[in-house]
Amino acid sequence: MSVKQLFDLSGQVALVTGGSRGLGLQMAEALGEMGAQLAITARKADELAEAKSHLEALGYEVLTVVNDLQKTEDIPALVDQVVERFGTIDILVNNAGATWGAKAEDYPDAAWHKVMDLNVSAPFFLSREVGKRCMIPRGKGSIIVTASVAALKGTPPGMNTIAYNTSKAAALHFARTLASEWGHYGIRVNAICPGFFPSKMASGLIEKLGPAMIERTPLRRIGGEEDLKGAVVFLASNASRHITGESIVVDGGASLI
Repeated sequence: MSVKQLFDLSGQVALVTGGSRGLGLQMAEALGEMGAQLAITARKADELAEAKSHLEALGYEVLTVVNDLQKTEDIPALVDQVVERFGTIDILVNNAGATWGAKAEDYPDAAWHKVMDLNVSAPFFLSREVGKRCMIPRGKGSIIVTASVAALKGTPPGMNTIAYNTSKAAALHFARTLASEWGHYGIRVNAICPGFFPSKMASGLIEKLGPAMIERTPLRRIGGEEDLKGAVVFLASNASRHITGESIVVDGGASLI
């Protein structure tokens, strides 16, 4: 098999959560370019419609599903819609996430539960549903979790994102543990740990810390619109068929310092 064939995703179906904007949309673009049929889900119908138009203009086949992953009882219906359209799910990108800024001593209960529900519980429940219905019966699949460099260390003074950091550390260990449990089914589970990328979630911090953040990054830049594409295609494809339970840090070297 040639290297080009190893990266080819033709005939595969990819479900990307939080796929209407930001990192999710960037990863959906990459998977579609390599031949995957796309299903993207998010809470806001207008943003999904805009993303669908964008992806279809690039020539990709796209299904959109409005879904709030915090409502775990609706996850089976989400999988139903994708399977009804495409027949199965080969690639699952657990990308949807949330954050909340507050000092630990003042952190609201509701905020903690929101971040944990979306960043930890939803990827488990969705992976369980996709795994038992699509991947385990077929003996193959790739699950990718969007974690964060925030999983690897604490945060600079003033960021106050204890729930987010904790949830992303949990996401890393979720990937490792599920990889060890499902490897014998032929299912691989890996994580991507982005650093700072322009997104709705990170925009405030980038505005606040931008120059200092870039100064502390060996490559002297923050993430761009194409910087996650190679990583997600690699982990989704046969190019990484002997890799599971691992994480790829995409942060310009910022976590080295």
